[in-house]
Parts: sequence; C-alpha cells; structure tokens
Amino acid sequence: MLQACLNGDRPRGAHPALPVTPQELAADAAAVAELGVTALHVHPRDVAGLEVIAGPEVATAVSVIRAAVPGVEIGVTTGAWIQPDPVRRAELVAGWAGLAAGRPDTASVNVHEDGWREVCAALHAAGIGIELGVFHLPAAQALRAKGIPPGVVRVLAEVQPGDRPDPLLEALSWVEPPILLHGQEEDAWPVLGEAVRLGLSTRIGLEDTLHRPDGTLALGNADLVSAVRAMLATG
Repeated sequence: MLQACLNGDRPRGAHPALPVTPQELAADAAAVAELGVTALHVHPRDVAGLEVIAGPEVATAVSVIRAAVPGVEIGVTTGAWIQPDPVRRAELVAGWAGLAAGRPDTASVNVHEDGWREVCAALHAAGIGIELGVFHLPAAQALRAKGIPPGVVRVLAEVQPGDRPDPLLEALSWVEPPILLHGQEEDAWPVLGEAVRLGLSTRIGLEDTLHRPDGTLALGNADLVSAVRAMLATG
C-alpha cells in the first residue's frame, strides 16, 4: 500500500503547493487518487491554519475530502503537540464517534506520547482504525511491553532523520498488524526504497519531504506520488 501524507504539521508557506484548507486537501486527494493511492493521512486545520483535533474542524476536512474521493481511506493525526493534555486529547477523540460522514477511517497515535493507550481506546470505541506510530527503539520496547491495543490496523515504523530502518524493524518483528515504513526529509526516499525492497507498505507526501528523489523541489503531492510510481515501474 502506498499512502499519501498530504500536509503534516508544516506551516502554510513551507511549500507553494502545501494543502491546508479542506478544499485544498480534497483537490490533492483527488489528484493522488487518480495515481492509484487508496489511503490518505492529513492534519486538519482551523481557519487560522493551525492543526486541530476538535470535532468540527476534523469533520469538515474529512467530509470535504471524502466527497472528492469516496472509498479512499482517510486518516488524521492525534499528535500530542496539538493537545498536550492526554485526558482532554482522549475526550476530543472520543467525540469523533458522532461525526457521521466527517468521521475519519483511521487515526495515528504515537506510542511515545503520554496517554497513547487511552487515545487508542477512545478511537476503538468510536469505530476508528488505529495507526500506531513508533518513532524509535524505546517506543518499540514500550509497545512490546504493553502489547498491541484493540483496533490497530497497522504499525507505522517512522524512521527519524539520521537513523537506519533496520534496528526499528527488528524491534517490531513480532507485531502482527502490517507495518508501514517511511522516513522524513532527506531520508524519505532511501527509506521508501527500503520499504519497496522489503515489500512493506510505505507513504510519501509533503508531510515527509518537499523534494523529488533527485533533490529538486517537488511540484506537489501528486508529483511525489508520480515519482514513486516511476520508481516502481523501473524496478
């Protein structure tokens, strides 16, 4: 599976084509879906362009994207930097249960963040699939100690800049859900290549890198997905 991560926590202006509004996200979603992408990861924003996990803004972004790409999996973030209070974060996520067409299909939860298991429980109760983000070996060890919570659809091996994927993948070798391997910034393309070599799911988009494999500035999300397709076509 190739997932498209359309915007992440990048501020408007980080790239000329960075999608921020629901309409911009929907347009990019449609463009990458035409290239065969079947799963999206987005960070909804408020009217000021700041990341949010409050229900109304999440529902608006998801519903607008869903109207543009029906049938495509839409995932969002639950990052602790958006709402540092773990109790409040779990409460907000629990409220997504009633969002109807604006309810995301999946949401990522970072294992190294306080309250991650409570957020997972809230997502599972709301009927939303969980992507577990594992950034480093301590997080992988914590996950093994606690076990995979109910409702997890995949584990994200999120290789940090300068790290190699091998140790993290070895630490996650016991997990049963599928692993999605990806890197960031200058490591995004080498790690994606390793994911392809290993037959693992992966992702690409302006959240992870602003540049094509040759280092030139990408035109946008569709351009990055096209670069992956070209890579796959040439073996």
